[in-house]
Amino acid sequence: MEQSEGTGGAFAPLRERTFRRIWTASLFSNFGQLFLGVGAAWEMTRLSNSPSMVALVQSAMMLPLVLVTLPAGAIADMFDRRRIAMNGLGFSAICAAGLAIVAFLGLVTPWLLLGFCVLIGGGVALYSPAWQASIPEQVSRANLPAAVALGTISYNVARSFGPALGGLIVVVYGAKAVFGMTSLLYLPLLFSFFVWQRRHVPSRLPPERMDRAIVGGVRYALHAPAIRTALVRVFVFGLSTATASALAPLIARDLLRGDASIFGVLLGAQGVGAVAGALFVSHIRAAISTEQAVRLFALGTGMALVTIGMSREIVLTCAGFLIVGACNILTIAMLNVTVQLAAPRWVTARALSLFSSAITAGIGLGAWGWGEVAAGWSVAFALVASGVAVAATMLLGLVLPIGSDEADTEEVPLASAPAVGMALTLRSGPIVIEVDYNVDPERAREFYAVMMRMQSMRKRNGGFEWSLARDIADPTLWTERYHCPTWGDYLRLRDRFTQADFDIQSEADAFNRSHHGSRVRRRLERPFGSVRWQADSPDPRQDTVSWMAP
Repeated sequence: MEQSEGTGGAFAPLRERTFRRIWTASLFSNFGQLFLGVGAAWEMTRLSNSPSMVALVQSAMMLPLVLVTLPAGAIADMFDRRRIAMNGLGFSAICAAGLAIVAFLGLVTPWLLLGFCVLIGGGVALYSPAWQASIPEQVSRANLPAAVALGTISYNVARSFGPALGGLIVVVYGAKAVFGMTSLLYLPLLFSFFVWQRRHVPSRLPPERMDRAIVGGVRYALHAPAIRTALVRVFVFGLSTATASALAPLIARDLLRGDASIFGVLLGAQGVGAVAGALFVSHIRAAISTEQAVRLFALGTGMALVTIGMSREIVLTCAGFLIVGACNILTIAMLNVTVQLAAPRWVTARALSLFSSAITAGIGLGAWGWGEVAAGWSVAFALVASGVAVAATMLLGLVLPIGSDEADTEEVPLASAPAVGMALTLRSGPIVIEVDYNVDPERAREFYAVMMRMQSMRKRNGGFEWSLARDIADPTLWTERYHCPTWGDYLRLRDRFTQADFDIQSEADAFNRSHHGSRVRRRLERPFGSVRWQADSPDPRQDTVSWMAP
C-alpha cells in the first residue's frame, strides 16, 4: 500500500498512484454499466411490446448483485482480490462483446437479451467486493474515508450523466453500438488491475469451503458490534428513505404536473447532491463522530422528504432531492468506512458484501412498502410519512449507537504451534478447547465482564458453543470452553487473531493468579474414525510473539 502523510481532504487519495489509476478507470466502467442499462431497455422495447419484459431488464441486471454478492465476497477473501476483480471484469467485458456481436448479427431475442444482462451483472457482482475490499491496500488508513467517498462520486457522476449520454448514443448509432462500447469501457479498469503490483501473501492453509466461508462471514458480522450496528442502521436508513427514488416518476407527474423531462431533472438533482455530499466525508468525520453525523443526516433527509411531499414547485422539490442525495450518500459512506475499519483483512470482502446486501434489501423493501402506502393513500402522504420515519431513526442511536472505529484490526502472528502428540489432518474434528483461569473471587465480576467480550471474539473468529463455567468445589477455578468443527478450522481461528483480540486475551490473562499461566487443553472429540494415522501434523510454524493464544 502506498502511504501518504495524513489526510489532505476529499481528493487526497488521488495522490496515491494505484488508487488514482483504478479510480479513474472505474469512472469509465460505471459509465459503461449505465450505458448498458439504457441500451438494453431500449432494445427490449424494440423486441417486445410487454411492459413487464422491459421492466425485467433492470431486474436481470440487479439480480446477480443480490444473489452473487455474498459468495463473491467469500471468494475475494479466500483468493487474490486482484485476480478475482480481473476475472469478474474480464467476464463482463466478454459477455458485453458477445451481446454486441449477436446484436450486430440481428439474432437478439428478448430472453437472450435478459440472459446476457444477468451474465454481465454477474461479472460486475464478482468484481465489486474484491475492488471495495482492496481499497485499504491502495491508500493509507487516514485517506480511507475520502477514498470510499470518491468511489461513490465515481458512480454518481456516471449516474448523473450516463443515462443521457447512453440515450444519445442509442439514438445516433443504435443499441448494438452501446453494447460494444460497454465492453470497451470495462477494459481500462481491467488494465489498471493488471498493472497493479499487489503483494499477495497466500494463506498457509487451504481455502475454506464456500458454505463455511459464507457462514463465517455472517457470524463475524453478527458478533462484531461495530459491523452489526452499521448493517442494522444502513438497512433501516435505506428502508425509510427509499421513497425519493422509487416515487420520483409519480412526484414529477402527480405533484409537479410534469413529464419525463421533469423526472430526469429530479434524478439529476439527487445525483448532484450525492456528488457534492461525498466531497465532505473526510471533513465531517474529522469534525464529529459517525453517530452524530448519521443522526444529523437522518434529520436532514426527513425534513427534505417532508418538503418534497408538500411542495408543488419544481425549484423547492429539486432542493429537496439535492439534500436527500447528499444525506444518503454521506450516511452510506460514513457507515461503509465504519465497516471497513472494523473488519480485519481476512473477512473484509464478506463484511462489505453484507453491507451492500443490507443497503439493497433496505431500499428494495422500502420502495415496495412506500409504493403500497402511496397506492393506498397518496404520493404526498407516503413522502411525508417516510420523512417522519427516517427522522425517527435518530432514536436508534439510543439503543444501537455506532461506536468508535479505533480498534486495531491488524493481524497478530501467534506464538509457537500447539503441542500435537497424534497424527491429525485438517479434517479431523471436532476439536474441543478448554482454558482454565485461576481468578481471585473478589474480582469475579470484572473477570466475567471481560469474558463476555471474549465470547464475541471467539465466535466471530470461528469458535462454536462457547461457554464459561465456575468450579463448585473451587470457586477460584473458571473454565472457558468452545469447539471448532475441524482441526483446520481451529488453525484458521488462530491465524485470525488481531491486535484487538490480543488485547482482550491479555485482559483475561491478567486475572489469572497461576504462576504457570492459563492451562489450555485441546481435545479431539470422538477420535475413532476421524484420524488418518499416516498424516503429519499440519502446523509446524513458529512465530515471534512471546505469548501463546488458546
